[in-house]
Amino acid sequence: MTGEAVRVLAVDDVPTALDDLCRLLRDAPEVSDVVAAGDAVSALKRLQSEEFDAVFLDIAMPGLDGLEFARLLTKLAKPPAIVFVTAYDEHAVAAFGIGAIDYLLKPVRPERLADALARVVRLTSAGSSQGSAQPASQQPAPDALAALPVESAGRTRYVSRQEVRFVEAHGDYVRLHSRSGVHLVRMPISRLEEYWADAGFVRTHRGFLVALAAVRELRSDSVGGLLAHTDLGDVPVSRRHARNLRERLLRAAQRGELHQGTAP
Repeated sequence: MTGEAVRVLAVDDVPTALDDLCRLLRDAPEVSDVVAAGDAVSALKRLQSEEFDAVFLDIAMPGLDGLEFARLLTKLAKPPAIVFVTAYDEHAVAAFGIGAIDYLLKPVRPERLADALARVVRLTSAGSSQGSAQPASQQPAPDALAALPVESAGRTRYVSRQEVRFVEAHGDYVRLHSRSGVHLVRMPISRLEEYWADAGFVRTHRGFLVALAAVRELRSDSVGGLLAHTDLGDVPVSRRHARNLRERLLRAAQRGELHQGTAP
């Protein structure tokens, strides 16, 4: 669809929550039309016969939940923008991993809804300007985890991957050590390693990842162990991972990619 006004499909199995979401969407100047669906199956039927710019959906739904439904949406020839609206913050990383453009916590604040709709409008406008020059199957997949959402005191901020020097495991969470501080995100370090491996993050230890571009040097500690030194501190390197790290650093140095993440 073209223009700034967007058409939205709202999906939630709780009638009062669905009514509230539809009311907020209809009050938004960016929205031209809102269609409601009380479950994922009904929503799929609407998507088979109608075109929508965005789908705003809950996660905790019976049968097909929001995350499963979103994965189906990404397989469409022209998938709509996906915005999750949920009472639970622990699914944010999985949602962005699927390709969601925003993650709203209930009760939805008007300013957060406006932010999400602005993203939908930008995405829709960009898609319209591209036309049909490049088939959808050939378009590059979005880099969904280039930034991670961090929830604190009812507010959401996004920590850019480029800010992060190293990552430390903390149970089911990870600590992101960045220039803006240390941020706690609910996600196993093994999962984050999968997402960020192609972006230059390397496992140095059972509990640590480091950005190759942030490593200034390798040094020995007081007991002969190996440390990867960054501007935000030293990262332990186990014997198991030392060789791989050295080889990756050498290749990065040859390509001129080291120390790119250390600018203030």
